[in-house]
Amino acid sequence: MLSWGNQFNICCFMDNHHYQAGSHTYECLLAAGAWRWIRLTAGHALPLLHAFAAHTNDWLFGHLGFGLQYDCMGVTNRFADAAGFPDGYFFVPEHLLLLRPGELLVSSYSLAAGQVLQQITSQPAGIPAGMGAAPRFKAQYSREDYIRIIKALQAHIRRGDCYEINFCQAFAAKEVIADPVAVFHRLGELSPTPFSAYYKLNDSYCLCASPERYFRLADGRVWAEPMKGTASRHPDAADDLGSARRLREDPKEQAENVMVVDLVRNDLSRVCRAGTVQVEELFGVYPFPRVHQMVSTITGELQAGKGWTDVVAASFPMGSMTGAPKKRVLELISRYETTGRGIFSGSIGYVDPEGGADFNVVIRSLQYNRESGYLGYLVGSGITGYADALYEYDECLLKAAAIRSLWPVPGSDLQG
Repeated sequence: MLSWGNQFNICCFMDNHHYQAGSHTYECLLAAGAWRWIRLTAGHALPLLHAFAAHTNDWLFGHLGFGLQYDCMGVTNRFADAAGFPDGYFFVPEHLLLLRPGELLVSSYSLAAGQVLQQITSQPAGIPAGMGAAPRFKAQYSREDYIRIIKALQAHIRRGDCYEINFCQAFAAKEVIADPVAVFHRLGELSPTPFSAYYKLNDSYCLCASPERYFRLADGRVWAEPMKGTASRHPDAADDLGSARRLREDPKEQAENVMVVDLVRNDLSRVCRAGTVQVEELFGVYPFPRVHQMVSTITGELQAGKGWTDVVAASFPMGSMTGAPKKRVLELISRYETTGRGIFSGSIGYVDPEGGADFNVVIRSLQYNRESGYLGYLVGSGITGYADALYEYDECLLKAAAIRSLWPVPGSDLQG
């Protein structure tokens, strides 16, 4: 299905890898080709997106880039997306396939459903055999430079500028020739996650193995599921349970999680009915193939007349990828991060004709530009006043473990 969709200039494939938790409506979705579309540039993007969604009243797929922080929080983005993604982009798919247990729904503006299925089944069996030569990733910061920056951020925390800040670092390779479909399949084998996405926009690709949901909207109710807190998995069952238990009971991880929960509660209260915003789950620890993650769930009932674009306006960029207070943290991110986040820390998702929506958080992902040969990824962690800089650096590498293992170790240069 993905191989067929990849022939189009624009496609979005979303796969939950059979995770049953998280209220997934579909097992996977494929949107291919753009029947209508809107390209967004930070400045007046959200009013234009709202008008476009209202006018089309159709399925929409696309992304929100980190640069849209300007529209939501008034903070300017200093750097362009290295992979070439615009600040935002949404499209009405020419072809749409929705898979859920025992049922495949097919819709197309230009072909009969049978023609779509015939074209898909006529694709060569299997997946591309080769991902391409191993890229040599170069770290944005040395370990020593990273520690120096973390200490500078902690000085801001001690002065009372902020309570917690998500700081990201980049790893990039140049002149890469890769097969994005093969890389995405391999990433899914190494790290199957509930909010994975293959997203292609002309020569720009995002290969995403995200375990985190930004928000889901259905029947006037919104769910946000911020993720803060990471611990390693272990092959021994007793050691693995111990790692999960230590994560759940760790005061530092709980403090970070509470901060983002309070931030999300405040965001949602701007668009939800008074008294309806509540914490459905606090400090839930969930196992993923390579890490345990601490996830909390906040819910609320939208005010009359509010929809998914209002949720975005009130809550983007998401709290788990920023910190508190959000605007001051975004200003510090702009000052200290020397690479643009682009689509990373943003979101890929879809909206249905009834106004329901589901969006992920773009983390644990590779960004690739076929024309320029750029291939890169970013990883981040939450920094507090009592964070250990060396531990945070190692946590970043843990989060990127699946990406780092895609190619042999000699293809990486983690020390910069």
